[in-house]
Amino acid sequence: MKLTTEQFTALAHELDSVKQQVQQQLGDADARYIRRVLLTQRLSALSGRILMVLGFITPWLWLAGVLLLALAKILDNMEIGHNVLHGQYDWMNDPMLHSRRYEWDIACDAGSWQRTHNFEHHTYTNIIGKDRDFGYGLLRLSNDFRWRLRNLWQGGSYLLLSMLFQWGVSYHELAAQRVFFGKKKPERHSQVSDSELKKAFFGKGARQLIKDYVFFPLIAGPMWLWVLTGNLLANLLRNLWTSTVIFCGHFTKDIYVFSAAECEGESRGQWYYRQMLGSSNFTGPTWLHILTGHLSCQIEHHLFPDIPARHYPAMAKQVQAIAAKYGIPYNTGSFVRQYSTVFLRIMRYSLPGGEKAVKAL
Repeated sequence: MKLTTEQFTALAHELDSVKQQVQQQLGDADARYIRRVLLTQRLSALSGRILMVLGFITPWLWLAGVLLLALAKILDNMEIGHNVLHGQYDWMNDPMLHSRRYEWDIACDAGSWQRTHNFEHHTYTNIIGKDRDFGYGLLRLSNDFRWRLRNLWQGGSYLLLSMLFQWGVSYHELAAQRVFFGKKKPERHSQVSDSELKKAFFGKGARQLIKDYVFFPLIAGPMWLWVLTGNLLANLLRNLWTSTVIFCGHFTKDIYVFSAAECEGESRGQWYYRQMLGSSNFTGPTWLHILTGHLSCQIEHHLFPDIPARHYPAMAKQVQAIAAKYGIPYNTGSFVRQYSTVFLRIMRYSLPGGEKAVKAL
């Protein structure tokens, strides 16, 4: 499976060509698409909040409102926020859809997420010790990490992380920099000061709490408790969904991890190769792709993070053909199958031992 230098060069050329073909097609159709999604998200949020207040007529209206609000939050988080913050629509020069200006409806500050996700995770994907998204510092997912007693209950930790996922993502950068607890490691360097990190964390978190659990319940009058509960459930559904999607793209049975030493001085072809081996896809209908922010095509997202995600399903066919040509594993399967391997991985590595993940470069 290991490629030669010439093959890595050819692989980079072929994948660059796939990207360039799509870049040349970008235009009005992409702009109309993302604006339709944005309109759908806003109408869903407005309708959901109105229906929750009308829940006094029948609880079914309240339930419909909760589901519509959850849909709005999922679209904002996945198909809009995640992709806009990757710069996929910067070429439109639309201030509402620019990566430097967009702020999403979750507790995590957009700038903090871009530093830990766009730069760190996408640069050092699955490199042990550099990609802190591999287990989020909470879960042991391979024998490349030593077993600790706390790993025994990591099944429960995973469930709690999923339920509070927006807060886990928000705290991720502060935890990595050990802002509140522990001594900061000498090799850890932040692009911003600790005071700025704390200001963004508490400021954005407070705004989210006030919006969902103070402002909207207060203006609902006698329906305040119904609205507060509905907002809580909508956030819970969004958290569980986004966590599940993200874990399915990164922690399935057949993903690979890498050592920092073997990735030093890697070529573009080797970087592409690492992204393909360290990611997983899952299949499904168009609506499922949209609700995942097209992270159902996580392999293509890791290869082309700044390409509008709506193109990933078509690109996946080309990428899979290229992978077959070079004998590179292409990890895909049904949503249920992929998630089952994620769950089994979490539970297996809650116990001592287990296999070390294969080093492939």
